[in-house]
Amino acid sequence: MAHHTPIREASEPRERNVVMRWLGKLYVQVIIGVIIGSTLGFLAPDIAVTLKPLGDVFIRAIKVIVTPIIFLTIVVGIAAIGDMRKVASVGLKALIYFEVASTLALLIGMAVGNLWPVGRGINADPAALDAGAVSTYVTQGEDMTLVDFLINMIPTTFVEPFVTGQILPVLFVAVLFGLGLCKLGEKAKPFIAMLDTAAHGLFGMVNIIMRFAPFAAAGAMAFTIGKYGFSTLLNLGQLVLAVYLVSALFVIFVLGFFMRLAGFNIFKVLAHFKDELIIVFAATSAETMIPRSMQKLENLGVQKETVGLVMPTGFSFNMDGTAIYMTMAVLFLAHATNTELTLAQQLTILFIMLFTSKGAAGVSGGGFIALAATMPAIGVLPVASLALLIGVDRFMAEIRAVTNLASNIIATLVVGAWTGNVDKARANAILNGEKVLDLPHQAAPSSVGAAPAHALDLVPAQ
Repeated sequence: MAHHTPIREASEPRERNVVMRWLGKLYVQVIIGVIIGSTLGFLAPDIAVTLKPLGDVFIRAIKVIVTPIIFLTIVVGIAAIGDMRKVASVGLKALIYFEVASTLALLIGMAVGNLWPVGRGINADPAALDAGAVSTYVTQGEDMTLVDFLINMIPTTFVEPFVTGQILPVLFVAVLFGLGLCKLGEKAKPFIAMLDTAAHGLFGMVNIIMRFAPFAAAGAMAFTIGKYGFSTLLNLGQLVLAVYLVSALFVIFVLGFFMRLAGFNIFKVLAHFKDELIIVFAATSAETMIPRSMQKLENLGVQKETVGLVMPTGFSFNMDGTAIYMTMAVLFLAHATNTELTLAQQLTILFIMLFTSKGAAGVSGGGFIALAATMPAIGVLPVASLALLIGVDRFMAEIRAVTNLASNIIATLVVGAWTGNVDKARANAILNGEKVLDLPHQAAPSSVGAAPAHALDLVPAQ
């Protein structure tokens, strides 16, 4: 039997290597962080709530880089194309897709809310609820009118959007600057190359910060469970379950249908972006993963200007997760307070939400604030009833963030396929697990045509 010993000894290092490789994957580290954080939140809530700064610091560190990355990516992408009509075509098709997807999300959320009357039987008395608990959100929501939304797209100074971190004004400035460089032609090329190098330097910063994602996930989940507890989740568990279930089915079937039309498999796309989706779930902030998602989309073969235009714009115009949450939450509150809503009133709510859901981008707790902006506009449901949602909003913010990120990743691929700005052969090779060489420096040339031939050579998966 002695001859078996060397085989066992040789297999042990191999098994250790497999385990180490598995533990070295970012999504595995984040999942471990979520489990540790959740366990600590349940066993020692007082200690767990003190870990909130871990998540906050990570989010702040990423958000420092979000606006300059968006600005540089859009400017370089547009300037490298040199064709304003092509930029306009991408932008118009993106807006058409956003409105179709968002409207479907609102309609599905409303349909499920009627068929599955979550909240019926609670019999909440609005007069007995704490209206003061939601007064801050209502005040913030009053500033989210359509006119204010449109006016705020245009910053008062060039640097203001970089200071405030608002994505839409950054998009406005970047598109204008990119078009301005387009008109300069050859003169602008050295400057464009410099901006492209600066953008990749910022992506390098993102990769460094991402090393701390597992600690951020642990801290964020510890705080959530420690402060709100599983008991709060169980009390309104049916609503949370409904929002999670509808959001997941929307991504798989509705967005999956769009993915199929574009020539991609929804499950392979979600698997490719699993790191980003898991981190967003824990941190409840979809914006933190915009830079990393943009980088991965470019490497899939989506042209730079398409990524730069569609991804950031989507976080103002394509908030599918927020749309589902808002319609289902409104109907939940109607059922909980025994308020009957006619079909006409529900259609009015849906129309109002087409605009209020757009203003949720870039605001902490944006989905809840957008809901607070909708309630007074409806004039039927008591605003105080929002207090019923405060305890579980953090749990629903997680699925809102994941759905919003997934929907905008998918939107970028769909619009890229629609406009012919994605290398499908490269994208599907990567999604199928084949090893493909990274685009060299992911430089401007990849944004004006097909990637260089040597960047597309496939290496068999090992």
